Amino acid sequence: MDRIDLFRIFVRVVDSSSFTRAADTLGLPRPSVSAAIKDLEARMGVRLLNRTTRKVAATQDGLALYERCLRLLGDFEETESLFRQAAAGPAGRLRVDLPGRIGRLIVAPALAEFLDRYPEIDVDLGVTDRTVDLVEDSLDCVLRVGPLGDSGLIARSIGQLPLINVASPAYLEKHGVPQHPDDLDGHWAVNYASPTTGRVEPWEWLAQGAMQSRPMPARVVVNGAEAYIACCLAGFGLIQIPAYDVKCHLAAGELVEVMPDHRAASMPMTLLFPHHRHFSRRVQVFADWLEALLKREVLVP
Repeated sequence: MDRIDLFRIFVRVVDSSSFTRAADTLGLPRPSVSAAIKDLEARMGVRLLNRTTRKVAATQDGLALYERCLRLLGDFEETESLFRQAAAGPAGRLRVDLPGRIGRLIVAPALAEFLDRYPEIDVDLGVTDRTVDLVEDSLDCVLRVGPLGDSGLIARSIGQLPLINVASPAYLEKHGVPQHPDDLDGHWAVNYASPTTGRVEPWEWLAQGAMQSRPMPARVVVNGAEAYIACCLAGFGLIQIPAYDVKCHLAAGELVEVMPDHRAASMPMTLLFPHHRHFSRRVQVFADWLEALLKREVLVP
């Protein structure tokens, strides 16, 4: 095994903190990964990793080598791509993760367009509402909706995701149609609890550029978008939801928008990339394609 391959395996082990996870993402047997690390340590003459039963972490020498390997691998891939792209398009495997309904409703149905355009790229498409770790899970990029924390990741703003207020015709017939947040007394909501924190989100709206909120009574509390929409369709109360999520239900008359002048603030959508990872051509073209798709299908112009 040449040194470039050893460096690539070493970086993946450090990124994932696991021999097994590194082997899975590289498509190699675990013994081959272990042997590669032993070979690299022998070549370098130092211990590069501390191993426990639960986790693998780089030593100080390992961290120093890791930083150099990142630069070397990035330069190596960029140099190769200069010549490959002259004769062929971008190639390789992409590992991305998207929020559940965006992945299922928007990206998966359109993915054939991307794969036809770039026949040498394969995509591992993760679709989940849990927060994933880009580095630990060896992902090339993830799409996040909502405010970002200080993660140290490279962020590419995509746009603003509009939220609307909706209810079923049966609910509105029974409880009346609110025209203003002041009319919400006597109304019910389907409350949404964060699957991460368990916090129940209040009802929100913008008034003269400032965010306003109030708690809403609810007979049902859910922690997932599918149940949130299903309970609204069943007439249990009002919900605030991304417009794209209920587009088909609005068109079919199964849901009705209410209080259009008193919506919650739109949510930012952002593509995140590991801070250390070289932006290969395949990552760049996927990010460009995804941004254009989302702007066309779900975002505020």
